[in-house]
Amino acid sequence: MSMKFSRDCDACDGDGPCEYCAVEFTLNVKCTGDDTLDVTTHDLVPSSSDDSDDAVLPVDCTRRIEGEDGEEKGIVILKLRKGQEIRLRAIARKGLGKDHAKWSPAATVTFMYEPEITINHTLMDGMTLEEKREWVDSSPTQVFGIDEHGQVYVENAELYAYDDEVITKAEDLGRPGLVDIRPRQDSFIFTVESTGALSVERMFLDAVEVLRQKIEAVRLSGDGDEGDDDHLANFMRRG
Repeated sequence: MSMKFSRDCDACDGDGPCEYCAVEFTLNVKCTGDDTLDVTTHDLVPSSSDDSDDAVLPVDCTRRIEGEDGEEKGIVILKLRKGQEIRLRAIARKGLGKDHAKWSPAATVTFMYEPEITINHTLMDGMTLEEKREWVDSSPTQVFGIDEHGQVYVENAELYAYDDEVITKAEDLGRPGLVDIRPRQDSFIFTVESTGALSVERMFLDAVEVLRQKIEAVRLSGDGDEGDDDHLANFMRRG
């Protein structure tokens, strides 16, 4: 049985245990040695006796469950000294990042149009090597480089952040129009960084699938009755 989102669950009020939208874990650890003991997510034990492939576990426990000899040590929850002990009950719920950041598997997501950079080599050839290096170094990121023949080239266009530093520097050197930088309207750079809860590939493919479902819901709503409009509105809020 798949878990429901807590806000869509009719069996509970979103607080406390629920078999449809929540999973309960217990933590019971005591430090008996002289060394400080790290209590990690590996010490969280599901209260359910479900041993199937669908069992809900902390994401970094997969190696241990599969019996692999990995270096995963789990996420540290707290540290205990000799004689200290912790006992607690934790409830994990399924949610969306649009409701609260704690549910977001993405750490950083950026969108930027791919820059199209054109260097005016006629103006560049009239500059000294020192001026070329000064201009290249004016970029906060290493967008440009100089080859062994003293020719300036675009080293990595994707690093350009539309800060206009190189354009300003060219004007200061008396070379306006030295470089032309324009965003391409048909190409963009989409960067996603994961918190580790899900892989970047999984996040992207799931997001595309949700978008496809929303588009399909919009298409079908044009062929339905007023009741379908309410269903569509509820679906759009969930996604």
